[in-house]
Amino acid sequence: MVGPARPLFVLFGSSIVQLSFGNGGWGSIIADLYSRRADILLRGYSGWNSRQALQVLHHVFPKDSAIQPSLVIVYFGGNDAVLPFPSSQKTLVPLPEYVENMKKIGIHLKSLSEKTRVIFLTAPPVSYALIKEKLSEEHAKCRTLESCRKYAEACKELCKKIDVKCIDVWSAIQKRDDWLTSCFTDGIHFTAEGSQIVAEEICKVLEEADWEPSLHWKELPIEFGSPTKPSSSARQCCVNGNGSLTSPLQT
Repeated sequence: MVGPARPLFVLFGSSIVQLSFGNGGWGSIIADLYSRRADILLRGYSGWNSRQALQVLHHVFPKDSAIQPSLVIVYFGGNDAVLPFPSSQKTLVPLPEYVENMKKIGIHLKSLSEKTRVIFLTAPPVSYALIKEKLSEEHAKCRTLESCRKYAEACKELCKKIDVKCIDVWSAIQKRDDWLTSCFTDGIHFTAEGSQIVAEEICKVLEEADWEPSLHWKELPIEFGSPTKPSSSARQCCVNGNGSLTSPLQT
C-alpha cells in the first residue's frame, strides 16, 4: 500500500469491466477523470456471470479488510442472459437466480462500510449483425436483444428494492441513432464511442447522488494540490460543449 490514502473505486464485473481500461474504455476515462483524486481498481473477469461472481465475492471484497472501497461499480448480466450454445454445455443463469445473485452481491457490498456506495450497470443491448460478422452465427443466435432486455429490466427493478444506484446501459446506448454499428467492436463489447456513453452516465450518477461525502470528481481534493475543490475551469470540463467527457487536465 502506498500513501497518501485516496478514496478507492472498484470496477467489478465480466469482460465489459476487464476490457474497460483499453481502447478508450470507460474505466480508463473514469481513471483519467479521477487522477490524483481516487484510485481506480479493476476486478474484471472475462466470460463470467453473476453465479461465478457470487462464488468469489467474499474473496474480492472481504469484510475484514482494513481498507474498504468508497465506490463499487458492478456489471454482470450479459453473460447471464446468453442462451445455451448447441456446441457447449454452458447454460444461462435463469432470471430469478440472476436477480437473487445480484441482490446478494449488492447487500454484501453495502455492508462493507457505512461509506461504501454501489452502482449497478444493466446489461447493454447487442448487435446481431456484428456478432455474426465478428464471432459466429451461433454466438449471434445465443445473444438476443430480448434476453438482454429482460435481464436489464430485472436489474433496474432490483436496484429500486435494495436502494442501489442503477445505470440503464440498455437504454443509454440505444439513444444514439447509429448504436448498432458505432458502439460495439464485436456486437458485445464497447468501442470508444460506446464507452464514452457509459462513462458519461456514471458521471451523471456521481454528480446527482446525495451521498455524504460526495464522490463526484469535482468535490474530491487533489492530492498534494488544492485542499478544497478544483478550480472553476476544471469544474466545467466533466462535460464539454458537445456533451462528451474531457479530462480536467485538458482545460
